[in-house]
Amino acid sequence: MGAARWVSGRLADIRRWQVWTLPRWLATFVVTVVAADAALLAVAAYYAPVRVHDLELLALLLACSVATVELTRRLGESAGHARDVFAVWELPAAILLPVAYVPVIPIVRLALAQVRVRRVPLYRRAFSAAAVGLSYVAAAFAFHSGIRFAAGAATDPAGHALVWMMVVAACAAIRWAVNHALILTAVKGANPAARFSDIFAREPMYNDVTEICVAVLVTFCLANSIISLFFAFPLVTLLQRSSRHAQLLNDSRADSKTGLLNAATWEREATAEIARAVRAKTPAAVALLDLDHFKLLNDTYGHLVGDQVLKEVARTLTALLREYDLAGRFGGEEFALLLPHTRATDAFRIAERVRGSIAGLRIIAPGVTGGERVTVTVSIGVAALDGGDTRTLTDLLAAADAALYRAKGSGRDQVQMISTTRGVSAISGPGTAGGSRGETPIAFRRAVNS
Repeated sequence: MGAARWVSGRLADIRRWQVWTLPRWLATFVVTVVAADAALLAVAAYYAPVRVHDLELLALLLACSVATVELTRRLGESAGHARDVFAVWELPAAILLPVAYVPVIPIVRLALAQVRVRRVPLYRRAFSAAAVGLSYVAAAFAFHSGIRFAAGAATDPAGHALVWMMVVAACAAIRWAVNHALILTAVKGANPAARFSDIFAREPMYNDVTEICVAVLVTFCLANSIISLFFAFPLVTLLQRSSRHAQLLNDSRADSKTGLLNAATWEREATAEIARAVRAKTPAAVALLDLDHFKLLNDTYGHLVGDQVLKEVARTLTALLREYDLAGRFGGEEFALLLPHTRATDAFRIAERVRGSIAGLRIIAPGVTGGERVTVTVSIGVAALDGGDTRTLTDLLAAADAALYRAKGSGRDQVQMISTTRGVSAISGPGTAGGSRGETPIAFRRAVNS
């Protein structure tokens, strides 16, 4: 009876794990990856030979990884997709040590990061450790399979330096691909609107290639002498500081609550883009968005729900806009969009699509009966710069603000547009006259005093 009660209590604890709040397929994916890593570690540990040299190298690599985590603690760990230099210590373990040791370093450093750097849901740390561990196991198997085709390279890396390092580099690339496939699958599952342009952009890819090159060099040096680790550590620390500095500069461009560009960055980049549009005589448009009755929403449901609404709106904008569009948070509940190479009619349609998507958001406010759906609407003012106009960003923002004011005064939950060159204005929304059932009604007219 007591054993049954204990088992029942443990099952109840498992059912309360945060991982089960994820979509079912994603929770299954996370648990499967973690279980696969644990099973692989257990089997490999059972068959792994115990050699003093391997234990010494593992201890040194662990010490370097721990020291790097401590440096991360001082510099701070950013939310989202983190970039660091841990591959420099973990790739040598995958190439030079038995497979049983490979997942150990990611487990130790991510557990330490949870305690020393920043607390996140445990399932995220466990999944990250498992994904990293499996990616290095894949690299280890690839190395031991590929190095056999280079006669003598396995036992004499220095005598076959080019071939040996090329094989290691290929294995590092495999590790990168497997790790990103696992991590990005989970990220996309948790947030379908997530875009990964920041990961595959030129600068981040350059940083990843640099990290792989340094990891290959450190691995090659360690294959010849363990003493080289003491000379590598200061250089890797400098690389980490440089990487963190670039990351901090990038973070300084973003609004901390929504992840969109902050007002200063948006205005600076939008100014440059409008200036280019004027010089090239190409069209562009600006849109200002303001959430309707946001203060009432905060007063009714609380600021946590208000913050959730802002984040969902930001995700919606990120999902709907094109790669070269700029979205920024301008104020408490106000957002700004820059739409390069976009004519007035297209800008209007984009804004209407944004308005409709935001109106369809399903945001649940917590409550005693399981929660209440919060309805969110937005008013949007659009100003278009047609080819040949010489207006500035300030002029466009003033026109968009006038259109937004008109949208607010005309009943909210609608889009109003002003074209600065042709004097054309437009209005759309669920309550616009002339729309048929199931259609988005749109009415164009000549703007008066716009």
